[in-house]
Amino acid sequence: MSIEKHTGLKRLVFSIKNSWAGVTDAFKTEDAFRHIFIFSSLLLLISLTLNISKTQHILLILCSFLLVVIELLNTAIETVVDRISYEIHPLSKRAKDMAGAAQLIAIVATLLIWLVVVF
Repeated sequence: MSIEKHTGLKRLVFSIKNSWAGVTDAFKTEDAFRHIFIFSSLLLLISLTLNISKTQHILLILCSFLLVVIELLNTAIETVVDRISYEIHPLSKRAKDMAGAAQLIAIVATLLIWLVVVF
């Protein structure tokens, strides 16, 4: 089976289409992604109402995007592990736990940054 390779602008459009499909699929099928997405969107909106420096705005906005990005990566890792096997295996658990740990650390970092900036 041969896979058609796109180049130039066609490749960019194809890549954006596939990336957007990933976001919409995660939103439709993953509760954790929906929660993080909604929470991050609320943080983003709240940050725009704060009377803070541009640097602080950028920091809060980056935190919001970081949470979403890490949740997408966490979901991707869990999906790949589940694709390989639903069997409980120490390496599968390790991969899923580490992906979840990355999300936990991002959430804690976001909370700490928000506390420092707002208070």
